[in-house]
Amino acid sequence: MAFADRLLAAWYAGHPALALLRPLEALYRRVVTRKRARFLRGDSASYRAPVPVIVVGNITVGGTGKTPMILWLIEHCRLLGLKVGVVSRGYGAAPPSLPWRVRADQSAQHAGDEPLLIVQRTGVPLMIDPDRSCAVQALLASEPLDLILCDDGMQHYRLARDLELVLIDAARGLGNRRCLPAGPLREPVERLAEADAVLYNGAKVDLDDGFAFGLRPSALVNLRSGERRPLDHFPAGQALHAVAGIGNPQRFFHTLQGLNWQPIPHPFADHAQFSVENLAFSPALPLVMTEKDAVKCRPFAADDWWYLAVDAVPSQAFANWFDGQLQRLLPERLQP
Repeated sequence: MAFADRLLAAWYAGHPALALLRPLEALYRRVVTRKRARFLRGDSASYRAPVPVIVVGNITVGGTGKTPMILWLIEHCRLLGLKVGVVSRGYGAAPPSLPWRVRADQSAQHAGDEPLLIVQRTGVPLMIDPDRSCAVQALLASEPLDLILCDDGMQHYRLARDLELVLIDAARGLGNRRCLPAGPLREPVERLAEADAVLYNGAKVDLDDGFAFGLRPSALVNLRSGERRPLDHFPAGQALHAVAGIGNPQRFFHTLQGLNWQPIPHPFADHAQFSVENLAFSPALPLVMTEKDAVKCRPFAADDWWYLAVDAVPSQAFANWFDGQLQRLLPERLQP
């Protein structure tokens, strides 16, 4: 197990050796707390866009289902007649210049895996730049938009925001509730009280302090042909190789088990780069991966490689709440 994986396991198991990191945690907490205080006081420069900006992020290290939720928000806003754009840091991307407009025919090396997935799935206008304020300005200069979704960016205070949605993995929670490097938190737990909404991925019902949402598998998609197959394409008990280079690979493997298949798990680091060599598994079986990994593997995919398409399904209470927020932010565009 890699060091990063061991550290992640320790954060969520509450390993006593993490106490040695508390002096560094105290320093980290001071830095992030002061950074946010400067933003709230208006002491640090931040860009206020002429359209509403909705940040979708988390305060923990690791996957929380952020990309599927972004996809749901895009489609939900479109159904209301809104023109939506997305900005992202573009983690792992190496574009020729910045800001960079992501197109569906680009490589993941240029565009980043998550931005490319979002564009290929929805065709949404999307700009990447580590400075999200620059990405927003470039996107608005190229497209007439009603609002911007910021993929991640909770801690990127150079961009002012009108709404913050925080996602939490319901099964893992906040781990030992300590900040980096002694725990998985990017900001102190008190930060949750300042967000507009908290969503728990995997919760069955809404909680006192947040809304529930789940990830629902919808189809198997062949990497080479693009052919979509229903979930009964593989019979119950089918053995297959399962590949996941995401923040929480175990969630993906559990999903495959829930479909009554027998996955042989192959976890990779989040945003991992793949090759034919590191996906050459034995015995010869169908290979199923996440959609995020598939955007990087299409150029060399074999005939029996598939990705599992999943859709976020938030609670009706969240959908109603979100519609109310959109009505507040865009009263001229959304007549009651």
